[in-house]
Amino acid sequence: MLNKAWFRTGIAILLTFLIIKIFMEINEIFYPIIIIVKSILLPLLLGGFLFYICLPFQKMLEKRKVPRWGSISIIIVALILIVVLFISIIAPVLTNQINNLIKNIPYIQREIQHVVDYALQQRDRLPENISQKINDSIESISGIVTDMLTNLFSYISSFVSTMFLLILVPFFLIYMLKDHERFIPFIARPFKGRTKWFVVNLSKDINQTLQSYIQGQVTVSVILGILLYLGYTFVGLDYALLLALLALITNMIPFLGPWLAFIPAATIALIQDPMMLVWVSIITLICQQLEGNVITPNIMGKSLNIHPLTIITVILAAGNLGGFVAILIAVPTYAVLKTIVRNVYTHRQSISSSANRTVEDDPIHDNNLK
Repeated sequence: MLNKAWFRTGIAILLTFLIIKIFMEINEIFYPIIIIVKSILLPLLLGGFLFYICLPFQKMLEKRKVPRWGSISIIIVALILIVVLFISIIAPVLTNQINNLIKNIPYIQREIQHVVDYALQQRDRLPENISQKINDSIESISGIVTDMLTNLFSYISSFVSTMFLLILVPFFLIYMLKDHERFIPFIARPFKGRTKWFVVNLSKDINQTLQSYIQGQVTVSVILGILLYLGYTFVGLDYALLLALLALITNMIPFLGPWLAFIPAATIALIQDPMMLVWVSIITLICQQLEGNVITPNIMGKSLNIHPLTIITVILAAGNLGGFVAILIAVPTYAVLKTIVRNVYTHRQSISSSANRTVEDDPIHDNNLK
């Protein structure tokens, strides 16, 4: 068993997690290094995220004989125009809705408490075990919603402070757009022979996995965000733009994302008007049916080939380990790890098959068999 590839791979994964755990336990020693890594990692991840979004447009421009520097310039100018349009058109409305929401937090908390009190009064009519489960669920949900509303301002402040780090993002993006073809050869340069072939194929598969996931998930999220905004605006839901933007972000999380976006929308709708909750539920249901049966199959297909239960498990584990950012990167990280394991297994099988063929073709081996 010690010679089995799956056993050695499992041991390697366990040792990796053990090393990470040790580093987490002695983080005081490595705290300055961790701060530097975090400061660079966020802009690097965002630069890579934008790179995969912009890559199809760069390829399209270069197919039309636009030189590399020209395609990069066009993409950067387009991104600047998008930011300017966002600041001039969307940001004022969004800021106004956020300010109104912050002012109304005490009122929203009181209304949530009224709903909880009413539900608790009705529980006496139900069997005791069902009543207790409903009680626990209501308290849990109300606590989550209250914490979200209470900490909204701190989340926004943290987001604004993080934005100062993003000045590095354009530099990472420009260099990725300029030299992305050189990345895989650079990684494979130290290796020779079969190992070099393995590293090249592995890097290509990882690149394809990330490209398929990011481009597909962003497209799906943007479409759903627009559909939800149109639906919320049509029925007159308060904070429609803010809730739709939140849905756009959370829809980057497969399966659980839409329901995470539904909780605040349903809360606002219930406080605004109980009938509004019905409309919001209908809009969400329609959008989810479109997403599951039309949008995602046509845009993403089965590119990741990961079981939904696995995705949910990975997301829940990531949430416990690293919060919302970890949830966002959990699925692509798992997809990359799966790609690595699959390639390692295939590489091992190839080596084993090659060794067997060599032994079978050996004339000494043939004479011994005779």
